[in-house]
Amino acid sequence: MKAIRIFCIITFIATVSASVYSQTTMNSNQKQISKVYRGEMDPCSLINYLLYLPNGYDQDKEKSWPVILFLHGSGERGDDVNLVKVHGPPKIVETKDLPFIVVSPQCPAGEWWTPEILMELLDAVITWHRVDTNRIYLTGLSMGGYGTWSLAIQNPEKFAAIAPICGGGDPSQAEKIKHIPTWVFHGAKDKTIPLIKSEEMVEALQKVNGKVKFTVYPEANHDSWTETYQNKELYDWFLKHSK
Repeated sequence: MKAIRIFCIITFIATVSASVYSQTTMNSNQKQISKVYRGEMDPCSLINYLLYLPNGYDQDKEKSWPVILFLHGSGERGDDVNLVKVHGPPKIVETKDLPFIVVSPQCPAGEWWTPEILMELLDAVITWHRVDTNRIYLTGLSMGGYGTWSLAIQNPEKFAAIAPICGGGDPSQAEKIKHIPTWVFHGAKDKTIPLIKSEEMVEALQKVNGKVKFTVYPEANHDSWTETYQNKELYDWFLKHSK
């Protein structure tokens, strides 16, 4: 383990002069930039992510922008960051503009969302870009729905609103996020992650007078995200909330 650690540190030192993160070449047809973030706490931690900057970002140098942090599901894990464009906001911005900076990390194969590296990445984006820190929103689907609940519970001061889709969390921790406007989505016929997982979190928030709303799609199976992310109402709802 010590040898691995030394190797990682040497690798980090060798690359840090270039940048803390790397950027791919972006041509005129690309809507998102592919980047790699190297963890500061652990130089061995690397995470691929897509970054979308909204239309007008480069024109108005004084304006700060809201952020959506999007967490994908288990099927998009790996080392090909283009997989993250399959669903959610990173898919939407390929064809239409959203008035947000969109940050879409990729979870490595066989792993689960790690709150520490996600928060490091988010803080780095805040440092590098013009972010309205009072309007940071969190959403994710399936595994990313679980990640949304978990990340918000561990960092309840960070987010202005969250939208977990077909995920689940720890109902005993609902008190920590009762102040965060939360919109939960799930398919009634979901056999992959049963509806009860969202119901438990919604009921727990209701018991502590949380700011929660719940949408159940009566005929939807596990895919309750396509309709959700295509709905302009979700993005309008995000923008209504500020810390």
